[in-house]
Amino acid sequence: MNLIVDAGNTYVKVAVFQGDKMLSHESFKKEVFQKKIKKSLETFPEIDQIITSSVTKLSDDTQQFLENLAIKVRKLTHETNVPFENKYATPETLGVDRIALVVAAVTQYPKTNVLVIDAGTCITYDFKTSDETYLGGAISPGIQLRYKTLNLLTANLPLLEPKMPENYIGNSTENAIHSGVTLGVITEIDGVIERYKGQFAHLTVILTGGDTNFLAKRLKNTIFANSKFLLEGLNNILEYNRYND
Repeated sequence: MNLIVDAGNTYVKVAVFQGDKMLSHESFKKEVFQKKIKKSLETFPEIDQIITSSVTKLSDDTQQFLENLAIKVRKLTHETNVPFENKYATPETLGVDRIALVVAAVTQYPKTNVLVIDAGTCITYDFKTSDETYLGGAISPGIQLRYKTLNLLTANLPLLEPKMPENYIGNSTENAIHSGVTLGVITEIDGVIERYKGQFAHLTVILTGGDTNFLAKRLKNTIFANSKFLLEGLNNILEYNRYND
């Protein structure tokens, strides 16, 4: 049984898997990390390995806590054994979250051209070919980041919560911001998908991340929406390395 730990800048997501079946998952603030991990281990005593993925450095206390656990803990890095060929020019700079997403694509959609779009703080695009080669992708600002940037880097524009405008022609400053941000993101994503479709046949597109539900039904292209794709990818890495160390 596997315990998956995905640590972000503010929140930590954890999940417990039995094979490829997710038994539980939750999200919490980093301040209660140790308490929550202990609870997971008590609730599921069959857990025999853990994987940690962090976009930021874990605190020394947290690192020491993990090292003291009587369970194998694997930290995901660019050197972790993965089931794809990495053609990224600077693999040491490739985010561990993107590595996990590619592993999920390879494991769940083998021998298929797959574009994974992770819509969170940033929108990342990651592409793997049908011969399981990772070529790279793109990074752009996410929805919340675009709203915040308009507010922080201008004198008079307000900070708004994401909202789909009724009309793409904004008839007020607030509506104009909503139109620019939300329709801009949707147009960007559809445009990127179309460009990949033009070059790679039989393309499968996966949409994941915190803004999955907001975007899924508004894209004109056919996609598979899966907000748990990253957690599944981390579990796939553990399962792959269980037999390939």
